[in-house]
Order: sequence, then C-alpha cells, then structure tokens
Amino acid sequence: MKAPFDFIVEPKGNRYNNVKKVDGKDLIVNTEIFNHQFINREAIVKSIPTAFKTEIKPGDTVIVHHNVFRRWHNVKGEEKNSRSYFDENTYFVKEDQIFLYKRNQKWLSPKKYCFV
Repeated sequence: MKAPFDFIVEPKGNRYNNVKKVDGKDLIVNTEIFNHQFINREAIVKSIPTAFKTEIKPGDTVIVHHNVFRRWHNVKGEEKNSRSYFDENTYFVKEDQIFLYKRNQKWLSPKKYCFV
C-alpha cells in the first residue's frame, strides 16, 4: 500500500506505553486514554509518499506526534481513533508529524526540524 502524500507507519510495540515491569510482573501505570504522556511515539515506516522525495526510507524507526496513535472520546463519550488510524497496525502520517528518524543506530532530524 502506498499513499501520495502520507507516510504509512506501524507502532513499534503497542499504541500506549503504560506497562512497566516490576519484579518480573506487569504494572499498569496509567489506564486513561487521554493522557498524552503514555502514548507510544515510536513507529516503523512501512512506505513513503509517492508525491515527493524524502530522506526517510521504509524500515526506518521514526518519532511521530503523540496524537498519531492516540484514542479519544468525542462529545457523546464515544471512544474514537485518531484521524491517522487505518487499522490497528497501519497509520497514515503527514510529513510534519515526523520529528526524528533513526538510521544506522543514529537519530537524524528530517528537513524543517532541528533537535539540540
């Protein structure tokens, strides 16, 4: 699958990072879906956009915006997925939602971004 303007990514691990190992057992540190601090931000690139060139390649690990994998409740209280959601392992991500990418064990910033 390819998209003209979006990267297609899958979460590296789960959508949320809210489980910690304590003495060999899992401890759930957060059960709220709206807290951005426990949302996974690492993803694996499945495909790149066809409409423009990018230095990011399929297979790269990327850091994405915290709303990509996030679930939320609408005004009726119904749980919804982000607009990036396609299925549980596939998300469409815009170019400006990727902040870092990893290649050869080194983190790099894409065009328009600088990390200090």
